[in-house]
Amino acid sequence: MFKLAKKLTKKDVLFFLFSIVFIVLNVWLELKIPDYMSEITVLVQTEGSLMSDILKEGIFMLLCALGSLATAVVVGYLAAHIGSSYAKTLRKSIFNKVGEFSAAEIKSFSTSSLITRTTNDIRQVRMFIVMGIQMLIKAPIMAIIALSKIANKGIEFSIITAVGVVIVLILITILIIVVLPKFKIIQTLTDNLNRITRENLTGIRVVRAYNAEEYQNARFEKANSELTETNLFTQKAMAIMSPVMSTIMSSVSLAIYWVGTYLINEAAMLDKIEIFSNMVVFSSYAIQVIMSFMMLVILFIIYPRASVSAKRINEVLETEPMIKDGQIASDTTKLKGVVEFKNVSFKYPDAEDYILKDISFKANQGETVAFIGTTGSGKSTLINLIPRFYDATDGEVLIDGVNVREMNLEYLNNKIGYVSQKAILFKGSIKENISFGVSKKGKPALKKIKEAIKIAQGEDFVLNMPEKYNSEIAQSGTNISGGQKQRLSIARAIAREPEIYIFDDAFSALDYKTDYNLRKELNKYTKDATKFIVAQRIGTIKDADKIVVLDSGKCVGIGTHEELLKNCRVYQEIVSSQFGKEAI
Repeated sequence: MFKLAKKLTKKDVLFFLFSIVFIVLNVWLELKIPDYMSEITVLVQTEGSLMSDILKEGIFMLLCALGSLATAVVVGYLAAHIGSSYAKTLRKSIFNKVGEFSAAEIKSFSTSSLITRTTNDIRQVRMFIVMGIQMLIKAPIMAIIALSKIANKGIEFSIITAVGVVIVLILITILIIVVLPKFKIIQTLTDNLNRITRENLTGIRVVRAYNAEEYQNARFEKANSELTETNLFTQKAMAIMSPVMSTIMSSVSLAIYWVGTYLINEAAMLDKIEIFSNMVVFSSYAIQVIMSFMMLVILFIIYPRASVSAKRINEVLETEPMIKDGQIASDTTKLKGVVEFKNVSFKYPDAEDYILKDISFKANQGETVAFIGTTGSGKSTLINLIPRFYDATDGEVLIDGVNVREMNLEYLNNKIGYVSQKAILFKGSIKENISFGVSKKGKPALKKIKEAIKIAQGEDFVLNMPEKYNSEIAQSGTNISGGQKQRLSIARAIAREPEIYIFDDAFSALDYKTDYNLRKELNKYTKDATKFIVAQRIGTIKDADKIVVLDSGKCVGIGTHEELLKNCRVYQEIVSSQFGKEAI
């Protein structure tokens, strides 16, 4: 929890200091009320007291009560402001941190867990801060001042109060021991519930197609029940504290008055008024002391969950990304769009087996290099090493003669136009999706956007949409087809005008005619750019300058379509499976 304190802004710290001042004032005003009550008690029982004196003390007591209310409102406002501002800072920090993560870090946390940490966990921390400012500072101050005021008011009364405080501390200790482990479980169960819900929403079509609603409902019911039962256990344990604390406060007051009656009965006449006055004041202060500990109990109820949440937030913020930013941020050679793999091998973090083994090839400017192979042969993994979604375990990936590890990430990304295997679109207009992000050339103009859509063979459906280029795309592009999403994703890369294009199975949802026309126009427009294409269809890659054939992570052939038909058995098998043996 304390590690996150460095995220407080200067304004938050200033507001916190103001809060302390108003809390001290609030406590002082609250604890002055019993003093005036004592004075009124003495005046009422003293012969010759004037009504004006009693009214005067009553007015002062009322002013203290109003002042206490006003300061409490100010503290509440300042605490709410600090909590909201702090939550905003944490959300921004987590969002920015996750943006720096490589695919490995994202997988290690899981998407559902990162969402929970950004929302639910931050809410728990914010709640603790808001309550903590109002109670954690106020309770000790109130307890110390109240105890100092009643220190000399009677040893019997002090013993009663001390017993009440000890009972409260024992209950708090038991509560922490029993409940804290459950709060850790709750956060894990919340992650699990979010994961199942997210899977069900994203895969709703598959669920319906396989009549798996009951199976999904059972999974959700199990996760929901586990979370509910654990929450009920913690809430029941917490709920016990409120009536117990009320009973303790009432018992302390009753014990003070009970002991007080014996003391008054046995005291001399002149001492009776003083003992009675002390009893009234002590009762009020004792309640304030118990109330202080009750505030701490409320905080201890919130703290365990906030502590677990803070730890989970810190796990994200303290994770060092595996992909480190390089220093080279400008062209150091005359080469442009030249990509070379030198003895590259790769295995995922914590994995034992290599996915790629000793891959070497070179792509010159303007060339088209295609990758083909069986499923799981490492095609997508190989090209993901170019934009540094992962770093090669062994060997080097060079762009224009420079190791990509030494390049500034922004500089590297400006060289690349990437189209992912799964077409990703964002909520917004078509124009906003095509001009997504910022390149070294800035945002593309509308003319460039239209040209990119035309090259990507998207004009036919874009111009038929109600608002054409300003038509809205739903989240993840759910309001358009898979082929349309792929074409818009390709148009986004074209509008960027990069030196290197990466198409990770980006033509799979296109029919043969559209595929042919798109590649034909693309080759005209990008003749000076280097292109990497991962594909399953021979028709998509047979005109490539180089075709790299992968099998179980190894390069088993490099050459043109004709060369590979003659000397690469794996390529022959792929061609045979798609076109028959006659094609060979």
